[in-house]
Amino acid sequence: MSTNYRLPDYGEYHLQGSERILYFLEGITVVVMIGYFFYRSWIACLGLMPVLFLFLKDKRRELAKRRRQELGMQFKDMILSVAANQRAGYSIENAFRESYRDMEMLYGAKGLICMEIKHIMVGLDNNVVLEKLLYELGRRSHEPDIMQFADIFFIAKRSGGNMPDILAKTASVIEQKMETDREIQLMVSAKKMEQKIMNAVPFLIMFYVSSTSKGFFDVLYHNLAGIVVMTVCLGFYGAAYRLSRRIVEIEV
Repeated sequence: MSTNYRLPDYGEYHLQGSERILYFLEGITVVVMIGYFFYRSWIACLGLMPVLFLFLKDKRRELAKRRRQELGMQFKDMILSVAANQRAGYSIENAFRESYRDMEMLYGAKGLICMEIKHIMVGLDNNVVLEKLLYELGRRSHEPDIMQFADIFFIAKRSGGNMPDILAKTASVIEQKMETDREIQLMVSAKKMEQKIMNAVPFLIMFYVSSTSKGFFDVLYHNLAGIVVMTVCLGFYGAAYRLSRRIVEIEV
């Protein structure tokens, strides 16, 4: 069995096709809004282009984190399937092979875990030891649970431990951690919405004042003192934005 699928490093995320266009347009919109409300200058928009790259970098980081969470969930289901196959009498290597059918039914042939199992199967066909293949997966996943599982699996296999029980207990621990993470995300979801609203409030206030009181902000534009004041305000806004993101991002 062979595959031309290039296995990803889950610590990074590369925008593809329509994603690249969509997030590029979103980033340009952010730059134009900042350039208009803070400087009223198209030249300033060009100077603010680094904001676009920071926006895209932040978006890639967010998408990479989401993909790692998806992989962790699918990995947990794979472990349960492997444990069930072992109890049915399969060797550990064949238990991994047989788990592909279950994962394909759950996530489709293009699911992250299906691609990883395919790679494991190819490695086994080429006489690569299972421990090494799992260690490689753990290293690429950047997920502590998967890396720890690879270490535990190596020790248990070498020492002749009760592999089905170890697999089941590992899956249980990962599932409990995921459940805790879901509960935390549910509790902070309202705060995340408040954070997004508060990030938009300065722009809404400036739009409202500009619309109802024509020329009120003119003194802040197209002069050195105004540029300095607005740049300082933008710096405070950027710092507040980063701080608010850190507050609502809780890692388990």
